[in-house]
Amino acid sequence: MDNRTFKRLFFQVLDHDPTHEDMLTFFRRFQNTLQARQLTVEGITTDGSSLYPAAIRAVWGNLPHQICEFHILQDLNQAILRAVAQVRKQLAVQQPKLGRGRPKGNQRKLVQKRQRLQQKISDLFEHRYLFVQHHLTDTERATLQRITRGLPGLRLLRQIMDQIYRLFDRRCCTATALSKLAILRQRVQRFTKLSQILKGLFSSNVEKALTFLDDRLLGATSNAVERGNRRYRKMQKTVYRVRTHAHIVARMALDLFRDAMMVLRSTTLYFLHTARANP
Repeated sequence: MDNRTFKRLFFQVLDHDPTHEDMLTFFRRFQNTLQARQLTVEGITTDGSSLYPAAIRAVWGNLPHQICEFHILQDLNQAILRAVAQVRKQLAVQQPKLGRGRPKGNQRKLVQKRQRLQQKISDLFEHRYLFVQHHLTDTERATLQRITRGLPGLRLLRQIMDQIYRLFDRRCCTATALSKLAILRQRVQRFTKLSQILKGLFSSNVEKALTFLDDRLLGATSNAVERGNRRYRKMQKTVYRVRTHAHIVARMALDLFRDAMMVLRSTTLYFLHTARANP
């Protein structure tokens, strides 16, 4: 997919899981097609699959390779949500066990403690999205402070998540982001449990996910490809016969032809803005 025009350029349908040889063959075919049209690749954005780096170096050499920012943040968000779930389980274990029936007078404090812990668990579950949401309003921050009272580890996780989001700020360059990443890793390493939760932060893919900061034309995410994949999967739910290898190839070719004939995105945006300005 061309990440600037959001058009599909090339495709290959496999009847097995892709291998390194499949990626090399696909990239070389694509490179030959580009050379026939006197075009060159200036940069490429992929997900975090280990099949891409070696194949890209073999075909294009030292080409700017951007790992999709969305996939990196998704992995880190899931790790933090798992940590919040683990805290909820620990709070559930701390709940005092009470027998059936009305509590006796000496059990009143145990009942109150159980109710407080149950409310804390419910709040952490209901507002778990606040630990990974990018921007928080003042009300949401106040809610986060309330539900994490007595849980400093969760507050630290939210602070670290804010620092992770700042790494991908377009206003700074890659070198600045890498220096911030090094400081953040040192901070996380001081806590053994925290470093285990955020072990994805120490992956080399995080550095590659910051490549786009020095290149204004390089896409930060692979959303163009993912959007096409979602459109194809939605179509498969309504057109059941698109299941065999031949039918999938035919449908992909039809989509490629449709993308080639599609109006440029810039032209569409121009007409939309003109219509809104002059209703």
